[in-house]
Amino acid sequence: MKTLIHDLLRISRRVNLVWLAVSAFLIALPAVLAAQMPNHLLIYSIDVEGGQATLLVSPTGGSLLVDTGWPGNDGRDAKRIQTAMQDAGIKRIDHVLLTHYHVDHAGGVPELVKRVDVGEFLDHGANREEGATQRVYDAYLQAIAGHPHRVVRPGDTVSVAGLGVTVLTADGEHIASVPGIKPTPNPYCAGEKQWPDDPTENARSAGILVTFGKFKFLDLGDLTGQKEVALVCPNNPIGTVDLYLVTHHGMNLSNSRAIVDAVHPRAAIMNNGAHKAGMPEAWQTVHDSPGLIDLWQLHTAEGSDAAHNSPEWLIANPKGDGDGAYLKVVASRDGNFSVTNARTGKTKDYPRK
Repeated sequence: MKTLIHDLLRISRRVNLVWLAVSAFLIALPAVLAAQMPNHLLIYSIDVEGGQATLLVSPTGGSLLVDTGWPGNDGRDAKRIQTAMQDAGIKRIDHVLLTHYHVDHAGGVPELVKRVDVGEFLDHGANREEGATQRVYDAYLQAIAGHPHRVVRPGDTVSVAGLGVTVLTADGEHIASVPGIKPTPNPYCAGEKQWPDDPTENARSAGILVTFGKFKFLDLGDLTGQKEVALVCPNNPIGTVDLYLVTHHGMNLSNSRAIVDAVHPRAAIMNNGAHKAGMPEAWQTVHDSPGLIDLWQLHTAEGSDAAHNSPEWLIANPKGDGDGAYLKVVASRDGNFSVTNARTGKTKDYPRK
């Protein structure tokens, strides 16, 4: 009997030890899983030779592509988007947002849908420009037939898991305030010049503010000067941002000081082409923005001069049309981020102070 009792006590102690071990594992499991889960926002500024294609991928794999580049060229721009997708580890795109219907932004849609599974398409509504742009718009509508399609307005949001995506501008209108951000008087409005009216699709651009914890990214498509100033004057509803996609590829029709200086980016990316945009005046405005550390470029602006181009290590494609090297941003919730030049593999870190 004593032996039996001893054996039972010994088994009981072992069961208790196993239970304690299992309990400790279950308690620690959420932290272990959290540590293993990706914890970064990825942003790819894809080289579409002077157009726009910007891919955002959240830590959980949610994705948003802003614009699709050009048509033609044997599907070049769709292939370059797929290269960025492969690097990010995704096989579909949840949302495609077209800022406007110019061919360097919307022309790539027909080729994209042949190659990539897309969840939904977002845009500012009907095209407002005749001629070639109407033909691009018609081709876009034909290509997305059967896909979910939504028109966005200022104040709308795009549901990307883990991110906050707020529409700031669309179809010529703009937001008055962003939830969680208190509009403040903009001191840079007083010295701003008068910008001309713009009847083109550029002024209709759908622009977004992306937030990931403390990190903020601003992309206004090809929004032109008058609409930029209206967005941030007399009050700035955006606050400051960490990363600024230089509006309109660095054209002088955009990048007013009232907005560039007010948002105080720590880094900027100019998605210019070798022979498109990257104009000296716009480059200088962004370069001189208070608090800016670096201005990255997708191409050397060959129509400009050395004084108005960044150092070569900040340029993805320094000569000619290049091989489509992209710039990759890795952002953390605490506001730290890095930019990697895919051509060189070199990375620059931007710690939050």
